[in-house]
Formats: sequence, structure tokens, C-alpha cells
Amino acid sequence: MNVRKKLRELIARPGYTIVPGAYDPLIARLVQVAGFEAVYITGGGISRSQGYPDMGLLTLTENVQTLCRIVDAVDIPVIADIDTGYGNAINVVRSVREYERTGVAGFHIEDQVAPKKCGHYEGKALVSVREMVGKIKAAVDTRRDADMVIIARSDARAIEGLQATIDRVNAYLEAGADVGFVEAPQSVEELAAVPPKLHGPALANIFEGGKTPALPKEQLEAMGYKLGIYPSQTHRAAIRAAQDVLAVLMRDGDTAQIESRLATFTDREVAVNSELWRQREAKYLGFED
Repeated sequence: MNVRKKLRELIARPGYTIVPGAYDPLIARLVQVAGFEAVYITGGGISRSQGYPDMGLLTLTENVQTLCRIVDAVDIPVIADIDTGYGNAINVVRSVREYERTGVAGFHIEDQVAPKKCGHYEGKALVSVREMVGKIKAAVDTRRDADMVIIARSDARAIEGLQATIDRVNAYLEAGADVGFVEAPQSVEELAAVPPKLHGPALANIFEGGKTPALPKEQLEAMGYKLGIYPSQTHRAAIRAAQDVLAVLMRDGDTAQIESRLATFTDREVAVNSELWRQREAKYLGFED
């Protein structure tokens, strides 16, 4: 099935779908190998993988290059982060064209002033509802594939309150967005209040250490959420694992004491689908009859 149709199927079916975050092709591959049905590519994760904070410091071109490699590495739907669309509504036209060419199944776009900040940072600023509605309409009109999923995100909670944020997202849904994303609810009660009030499917952002409580799948499903993105868990795991290995290597001069916690040679080969490439080598280079 086409990955965009598959994402729409995941959203339409009963229940809640977990979409783990990734920031490069290897982690996206691991998400697929683990059996998940979609992967979320976090803009903050891409930024941090390049040594920058999540403050809109990477360009459209840099993010598109990474997305192309990730989409090529997996067979499951990829949900991307298009930040603010990299500018105003005219910039959104260019950005959506570029993102659609990568092959992503969908993306979320937010109503912060560009350059944006992480949704759980302080000091965010918003564009007007009217401007954001124009950006959503530009995205809807620009996409060539009607199955491309457009997710409308609002970061207004810390500035305008929860109800105003829900009202914003509903305006974006009325403008043509497919899924609503209220960023950074600040309590269990606020999380529960969102899905019944949205005029479309609701997405939850499970961001440990941020402003929103990290609830189990069953509770989020009962609240009515259709998708949950988990943007930073794999990145945090990678950072801690690297720190642990480097500390042991500095202390001992080798990694013997931590070797049992590392991936095996076979694990590494499975992660990058080496067997498939060996089969292609045999087929195309004449190593089989």
C-alpha cells in the first residue's frame, strides 16, 4: 500500500497508534525492524544530531536532505516536522513542494513565529490565527497528492491558554488540515480535554521532561487520541549509551566491562538490512547462477 494511504488508514482505524521518533536513517530503520507501523522524524532530533539546539537553526535544504535519506531507508510511513514552513505562506508553498518530493507520508506545521523554538521551551511567539490559516491553505493547495497528511499544530497553550489553543487548531482544521496537534498541555485534565473538542483526529506529543504528562498508551487511547509521537526517546537513549561507553573507555582503556550491553555484529547487520544488499550484489554482479 502507498505509504500516504497507509498513514490515513492508521488515523482512520479504531484505536491509538504509537509513532516513535527518529533523527537519522539508522534509527528510522530500527523503528521499522522493531515492528512499528510508522516513524516520526523530529526536527529537534535532526538539529541535535548536527550539534544544534531545537531553535530553527537548520535550513529547509538541510532537513530535506536528511528526510530523503530516511524515507529511502524504510518502508513504513514517515511523519515529518516542517516547523513553521520555513517562513510565511509563500515559503510554505516551496517547503511543501520540497517535503512532498522526499516521499514523506505527512508533516506537521506550527503557528510559531519563525525561527521557532522547541514546543516545551519558554519564550515562544505566535503568528496570528489569520496568518496561520493562510499557511494551512497554502499547504493544502500546494500538495499534489491529496493523501499527503497535513497536521496542524498550535503552540499557543503557554501564551493564550488551552481553550484558545483548541480554537486555533479547529480553525486550522477548517482550513483543510487533516489532524489536530495541541502542543504542550500541562496536566492530565488538559490532555483529556483536547480530543473531544477538536473537529478532527487528535495527535499527542509524548515528550518526557517537558510540560505534558507522559501517559500510557491505554489512557491516551481512552481519551480519544489517534496518533502519539514519541520524538526524543531514541535520541536520549543514544546519548546516554554513548556517554556510558565513552566513560568506560576513558576509565579502563577498553570496553570489556560494557560489551554485554552493546549491539552485536549481527544486530548491526540486521539494522541496516545487509542481507538484502548481499542478495542484490549476487543478483546484479553475477555471483549467482
